[in-house]
Amino acid sequence: MKRIDIVVPCYNEQEVLETFYNETSKVTSTFDHYSFRFLFVDDGSRDQTIVIMKQLAREHDEVKYLSFSRNFGKEAAMYAGLFYSSGDYVIIMDADLQHPPAMIPAMIAGIEEGYDCCAARRVSREGESRLRSLFSQAFYRLSNRMTDVQMPQNAVDFRIMSRDMVDSILALAEVERFSKGIFAWVGFETKWLPYENVERTLGTTKWSFWKLFKYALGGITSFSITPLRFVSGMGFFIFLFACLYIAATLIQTLIFGVDVPGYVTTLCAVLFLGGIVELSIGILGEYVAHIYMEAKDRPIFILRQTNLTKHKEEPTQHDSEPDV
Repeated sequence: MKRIDIVVPCYNEQEVLETFYNETSKVTSTFDHYSFRFLFVDDGSRDQTIVIMKQLAREHDEVKYLSFSRNFGKEAAMYAGLFYSSGDYVIIMDADLQHPPAMIPAMIAGIEEGYDCCAARRVSREGESRLRSLFSQAFYRLSNRMTDVQMPQNAVDFRIMSRDMVDSILALAEVERFSKGIFAWVGFETKWLPYENVERTLGTTKWSFWKLFKYALGGITSFSITPLRFVSGMGFFIFLFACLYIAATLIQTLIFGVDVPGYVTTLCAVLFLGGIVELSIGILGEYVAHIYMEAKDRPIFILRQTNLTKHKEEPTQHDSEPDV
């Protein structure tokens, strides 16, 4: 009998965690030829999430939990879940029930067809603000044009993966993680399942617009150097324009005499060039920040407690001894 690990990153999910387990268990209990294990990852929650995890673990042998020493972010939680998984297949899904457990049978059917991955893709964004939806659509279009990694529009983290794909993802032990891009970068044959957006009924979202913006910006700079080339190209065209303007000014002065430059023209030029400089520094800063964080070689997460009887040594980029 093959085993499927269900990795569930959690941050302040006390209101929904028990409901999530009950609803998902109803689906997993219908399978006779697969065994399931829940691997909850507490990402430094400030509520009673870890308490509920421990309660579920006492009541159900298939429930395991990992608890971080602080909040490291959803990306670190997903990585930790994959790292400590050992099943033949691994499912990643959120605890807020916006990833419908009812899709699990279709995902397993996709794996049985021979795919390495079967993932969900939203076909609608009902319930979200119009601004957030427009921003999301713009991100996917921009990312797919600027990077070699092609992500389907409205792809989500909800998916089932083969052991080979999981091991390939774990080989990319970078600190600044963008899992949607990593899932696409490692390749493997993926079957996409469309589904209607499900509004959250319990708890509150942890993703503000600003957090989503930073997440998207990090994703683009993690997989593309196009912004750097854009800065170089922009600098070249500004230089070319400046040379043409100087030549035109010299010719005009020699033919028509000294011309007093206008205040508005000077002000616009200064503001324009100043804005270009600030933009260029900001883009360069994003890439320097990535280098800075990776060069520190800090662990992706620090584990505080777990009920796993055997757990691996926590990973770092160079497999140094972690803090446990």
